[in-house]
Amino acid sequence: MKLYMTPGSCSTGIHILLEELDIPFEAYIVNLPAGEHRKPEYLAINPKSTIPTLVRDDGTALTEFQAIAFWLALAYPRAKLLPEDPDGAARVIEMLAYVVGTLHGHGFARIFTTESFTPSAADHEAVRARGREIVDKGFAIVNQALAGREYVAGSFSIADAALFYVEFWADRLEFELPGHCLAHYRRMLQRPAVQRVLREEGYR
Repeated sequence: MKLYMTPGSCSTGIHILLEELDIPFEAYIVNLPAGEHRKPEYLAINPKSTIPTLVRDDGTALTEFQAIAFWLALAYPRAKLLPEDPDGAARVIEMLAYVVGTLHGHGFARIFTTESFTPSAADHEAVRARGREIVDKGFAIVNQALAGREYVAGSFSIADAALFYVEFWADRLEFELPGHCLAHYRRMLQRPAVQRVLREEGYR
């Protein structure tokens, strides 16, 4: 398989899942600042021009973090990346959707890609401030969900890989994580697969 990724981005979460599964794959770096995601060669693989993209052994490409994570969980069931009981599985998908859709898509996106939310430079500060509000509220909600749990579903799941990448962003931006989120982040940092990924992506 081939993972098209950008170090330190949301694709880091998929990179972690692949390392956790300990399956062979090739990593291809897509330089977003250089616009490589908009080049014809990449658009031929992923016309959405987004990351991550996972090209599977049959040559088909899968896009969107949630879809890739869900497919990995179902394709490699022995790893137990998704709880077998309906409620546990639903809680994992619930967290996955909230992290990717709200914390990332509405919060951090306003901070990292401010200009895509408004054409006026005069509004950039307000957009970033709104992003920070969404991030802070989001982590407060996640913090409550993590109370009494080491991981989102009790044991490591696809939701934890997603939550890690936004916690990692918060750490890099020196945002204070609430207690349970901070404990989760530190716990994730101790996982050998996470340590390997951060080294490979140039962060440790």
